[in-house]
Amino acid sequence: MSISKIFFVLAILITSSNVSAQNTIKELTVQKGVSIRSLSVPSEKVIWASGSKGMIAKSINEGMSFEWMQVKGYEKRDFRAMHAWNDQEAIIVAVAAPAVILKTKDGGTSWYTVYENKDTAMFLDALQFKDSKNGIVIGDPIDGVVFMLTSNNKGESWSKVPASYFKSSLHQGEAFFASSNSNLVHVGKSLFLVTGGLKSRIWNNGVAADLPLLHGTNSTGANSIAVSPNRQKLVIVGGDFTQDKLSDKNIAGYRLLLEPKSDQKQLTKKKTILQPVLHGTPNGYKSCVEFINNQLIVTAGTSGVDISEDGGKQWDKISDASFHVIKRHANKKGAYLAGTGGRISYIQFQ
Repeated sequence: MSISKIFFVLAILITSSNVSAQNTIKELTVQKGVSIRSLSVPSEKVIWASGSKGMIAKSINEGMSFEWMQVKGYEKRDFRAMHAWNDQEAIIVAVAAPAVILKTKDGGTSWYTVYENKDTAMFLDALQFKDSKNGIVIGDPIDGVVFMLTSNNKGESWSKVPASYFKSSLHQGEAFFASSNSNLVHVGKSLFLVTGGLKSRIWNNGVAADLPLLHGTNSTGANSIAVSPNRQKLVIVGGDFTQDKLSDKNIAGYRLLLEPKSDQKQLTKKKTILQPVLHGTPNGYKSCVEFINNQLIVTAGTSGVDISEDGGKQWDKISDASFHVIKRHANKKGAYLAGTGGRISYIQFQ
């Protein structure tokens, strides 16, 4: 190896080491035997988490301490999706049958049922509220059609979305991953969904387009989608969770553009279109991605944690620790991460 190449390699190693040292992940709490798949951070002080064995965690002091609760009667259920409005009001979604959505208004002391479906084919994957009242729950296909619920009253009741909403048809073996409660996002009037499996696609208001992500088996495809705070970029991550060191085709990036409709009378009604952008590649399979600001992005999975400080053009691995889900701090330049072993951690960026 030439002297110039040696210096080049050393420069890369030093840079990577500096990035890792500046962004240390601090463990906040653990709960053995629990896998956490969802986080909600409604304010600077309040953090909620949900996961397996009917377990819920809540902090009201910015993660200095956590209260762990087990939802009575649901000790064997896996709550992989949740949303919290504050320290008192939150909603949780259980995967698999029977499908159930529960809500609390007393900080988790008691929960009541707002939706239940005993169809044995049910598998609810993710939940998102685009504002304080309007929410979406996405589920795996039933009889070849995407299953989706909507609420306009803070989750107090839910209605099934008609099959006619989906202009594109699902492919055989195409579905959603309940890996991090982050496979859907609202951008203006557009609802974006990402699917994986034998086919991996991005859906914009019911119309699907192929993703340049790994697909073809039940363990491959898109897992998570995130939008930048300025609503101008989308990043999608995934890969193959059975081969989590594989970095091939694990990310897609897009610039969001608003284009007026051709009818001159409808110029104020704009549709969102996607323009692919060049990007770097994070290390291995990723189950979640989150923008901290318009340039700083964090992505995590069983393969570890990577960050990009330039909007996704270059990625640096900062930890080998396995995490399923990420949620940015409500006000600070930081993020919470959670995963197996009931681990909830925090990273403060420089």
